[in-house]
Amino acid sequence: MSGEQIWSPGFFRLLGLVPNAAKANYDLLLSLVHPEDRHRLPSLGEVRQGHVPRETIVRVIRPNGTMRVLSLVMEARFSGDGRPVAVNGTALDVTDREQLALMQQDERRRRGALYLTEHITTYSVGLDLRFEFPFEVAQVHGLPHDEICSNPYLMIVPEERHAFQEAAQAQIDRQQFFQGTAHERFANGELWHFKIITVPVRDPDGSYLGRCGLKYPVRSSMPVSAALGEGLDQAVTGHHLRAARALLDWSMMELAQASGLSHSTVRRLEEDGEHRGSRTRLQAVASLRQAGIRFILMDDGMLAVAKG
Repeated sequence: MSGEQIWSPGFFRLLGLVPNAAKANYDLLLSLVHPEDRHRLPSLGEVRQGHVPRETIVRVIRPNGTMRVLSLVMEARFSGDGRPVAVNGTALDVTDREQLALMQQDERRRRGALYLTEHITTYSVGLDLRFEFPFEVAQVHGLPHDEICSNPYLMIVPEERHAFQEAAQAQIDRQQFFQGTAHERFANGELWHFKIITVPVRDPDGSYLGRCGLKYPVRSSMPVSAALGEGLDQAVTGHHLRAARALLDWSMMELAQASGLSHSTVRRLEEDGEHRGSRTRLQAVASLRQAGIRFILMDDGMLAVAKG
């Protein structure tokens, strides 16, 4: 293998270089890779012997100082007698993907720490009815994580478990709100009283995606996550909107102007002619909240409308 390299114009641009303005060579590539990531790439000698990893994720510092994360995929080609003759490679900018993964990792750590300190957590429920809890929930309760994700009712004391599960499952099956309280025992023997809320979540086309939930001690005030807040807003129906307008003494046109929607769209919302997950519903609800309207989840699972 001669060591000669050929880079596509696209690869030059990924590295922040003008295509063909510099000679393609391995040392140039290594010089642009973040110093902490250079050990992830094979040496030039290893490349010439065909010893290359299938995929490597590295940070690249471009000449203008910006940093991108690249996925480098390499594949060695060999002659009939087994000698390496070339290495083909592709590069993909995965900066957004990696940043999202880091954000999700940070969010998992934050949620875990919150349960350890305040015993508050949010969670999700997929269409397969599997619950997603931070690992720390299982740690506090002294139960296997996989078991509580399959059956979270195991955390509830036995004498309350069956009735709570029946009530919750009925609302899940109907794709409706659920709100209830239950006592749960920790691994250290402490008995805590929790309020548990789940709301359905839909996409903008109205398709049911599953549920998001919130669990917090009864003695604490209710924290609202972004996902739970959107689920609550999606539950606002036409009669809630009409009641909110009445409290504000607004006409349909005034709601349309405040929310940036058309009069006909507001009419469809009030006639429940829009999907539950529609962006227009969320716009209307946001404008009403800004005007002083509150949508309050009651203990019986009903959504109330209040002003101030």
